[in-house]
This record gives sequence, C-alpha cells and structure tokens, in this order.
Amino acid sequence: MTDSTNFRVADLDPHHPTPFDLRPGEDIRTALAAELGLLGLRKLSFTGTIAAQGRRDWVLSGKLGATVVQPCVVTLEPVTTRIDTEVMRTYVAGLAEPEALEVEMPEDDSVERLGATIDPASVMAEELALALPPYPRKDGVELGESVFAEPGTKPMTDDDAKPFAGLSGLRDTLKKQS
Repeated sequence: MTDSTNFRVADLDPHHPTPFDLRPGEDIRTALAAELGLLGLRKLSFTGTIAAQGRRDWVLSGKLGATVVQPCVVTLEPVTTRIDTEVMRTYVAGLAEPEALEVEMPEDDSVERLGATIDPASVMAEELALALPPYPRKDGVELGESVFAEPGTKPMTDDDAKPFAGLSGLRDTLKKQS
C-alpha cells in the first residue's frame, strides 16, 4: 500500500470528520491478493471517516467491501465470496506500549495507540485479512474419509484412532466374564 493514504493527525480537523474513499487499482489489488494467498480480488473498496473523540483521541469508522476468490480447501477449485463488513478503530493518545514479551489480548481489539498518522489503507488490508473465510468450500463439496492400508492389513479409520474407542469393547468383554 502507498503512503498517500496516510492522514497526519496534526492536520485532521477536530471539529469535522475527515472522509476517505479508497478504491485501489488493479496493481494494488493484485499485490494484496498475492500477499493474502488469494486467487483474485475484485471490487475492493473502503469508505468512511476519521473523527475526533474527546480532546486527543480519534475514531476511524467505515465500510469494507470486496469480492475475493480463494481455492476450495477440498477441490482447490475457485470459490468466490463477497465480503461486506463494518470497521471501527479507536486511536488513543497515550496508550502504553506493552513491555512484556507476552501480553494478554484486551477484550476490545479495536483500540490502538495513536501515532503521528492514521492509515486507512493498512486498516483496509488488515480487516480484509481478518474477514476472509478460513476454509472456503465450493457448494455441495464434502471432505470425505480416505482410508489407506498395506495389502493384507485392516485399514485404520478415524474412529479407530480415538483414544477411548477400544474401551467399550473391553467393557463388554469384562461384562461377559462376570
């Protein structure tokens, strides 16, 4: 993404929302699709406003829309999905940076530390990545069960691999002996 979408916080009008309307060209969509492992990315748009909240904080709110093409997790055939989602980020001045190597995630993951700029293009890319279906599947396609074994041996199924699957057989044998 380019730096031309950055809004310097010092230049934002605290009394009036600042609108943005991003509709990346094919070169940026192609690069973003490659970065996200997509087969295609069409109709990408991110529109909204950046508005002051209180004396020092800012809120970015908008609507993300995109048509994505991903490989089916079963057949690898293209699966097209339409994404339309509302986006909100609150940029808080003076929010402390975590000092520990491991920190607990806050409940509200839309809060970020306010820097010198607010970049709707990077928010668009991040929100698109979060909105992608994790396991796209073509309609009517099911993941079947494949069973393999050497000739002369009984194939092991998923049920056989369950840790307590053999206990019911053992219980039945013990009941017969009693």
